[in-house]
Amino acid sequence: MKRLHVLLLICAFVFGMASLNATPAESAILIKIAGMKPEGEPETVAMHSFGKHLERLSNGKYKVQVFPNSMLGKEDAYIANTRKGIIQMCATGTQTSSLQPSMGMLETPMLFDSYEHAHRAMTGKTFELINKGFPEKSGLRMLNAFPLGFRNFYTKHEVKSIDDIKGLRMRVPNIPLYTNFARECGISGQPMPFAEVPAALDQGVIDGGDSPLSDIIADKMYEKCHIITQTRHILVIHALYINEKFYQGLPDQDRAWFDEAAKLCAEETWANAIAVDEHAIKEITAHGGSVNEPSPELHQYMVEAGKRSWQLFLDPESSNYVPNAQEILDSAASYRDAK
Repeated sequence: MKRLHVLLLICAFVFGMASLNATPAESAILIKIAGMKPEGEPETVAMHSFGKHLERLSNGKYKVQVFPNSMLGKEDAYIANTRKGIIQMCATGTQTSSLQPSMGMLETPMLFDSYEHAHRAMTGKTFELINKGFPEKSGLRMLNAFPLGFRNFYTKHEVKSIDDIKGLRMRVPNIPLYTNFARECGISGQPMPFAEVPAALDQGVIDGGDSPLSDIIADKMYEKCHIITQTRHILVIHALYINEKFYQGLPDQDRAWFDEAAKLCAEETWANAIAVDEHAIKEITAHGGSVNEPSPELHQYMVEAGKRSWQLFLDPESSNYVPNAQEILDSAASYRDAK
């Protein structure tokens, strides 16, 4: 009986020590992160990757629950809930420009020549300049920046020349940045929610629209507009945001884990960007679509249109005015040929 009592004491001691050294799932700190994209798209893949890295780095202290596909409401709702601290994190893009106009410059038309160019800028000074003062003003901190892809035209007819683009009836998001750029290109921009695009195409209201290649295959836009022109006129950049009060309340080591997990998931997304586009092109062509390059003349025409659209950020009278806009533009340009 005495031996049994001793054995039970030893087992209790061993179990207690194991409990102290382990971080079981049920005792992990749950981090909720909301996004708008469905499973399989770069934004959602990045959120899951962040969770995997944070759980590993923290040895299970933190566990991330991902809510994709607007499960926690539309962008403005889950951004607001992140600011209030109802959830800790979210993923979004230039929607945060309503809090600070400089965030809209993440998608400045014709700003980046390639993923490599954008990657250098978004891991360098350009990122810092865009974010200057944002945490204090918004209550949110932008942890990283990663690409969803360059926006490209999908149309019913070929877009080969400058004349082809002038008067083209294209769906554009109802955002000044996009409508202004379309106007500078001579495009007849038709602002409308994306949900209305299929019916507008069927009724002949529009000739096409623009989206990253990953969205074009996800939404099967190639079934209605089988010609894709890789204009690469706007790089869609999203990011992981965290409630600033929560972030600042973390112990130093924990904050370092969050920073490192955000960096790692962003780097994975940048590294996979070209492969994502290549997969999309194969998917489009396999379904009878064609993927073309614009002529050099058309590309240069769009570059000049893009530069004219930058006035939106430079004009002190504009509601989109960004005081350090020229510094941001110059910084982005400095990374063009950097190695």
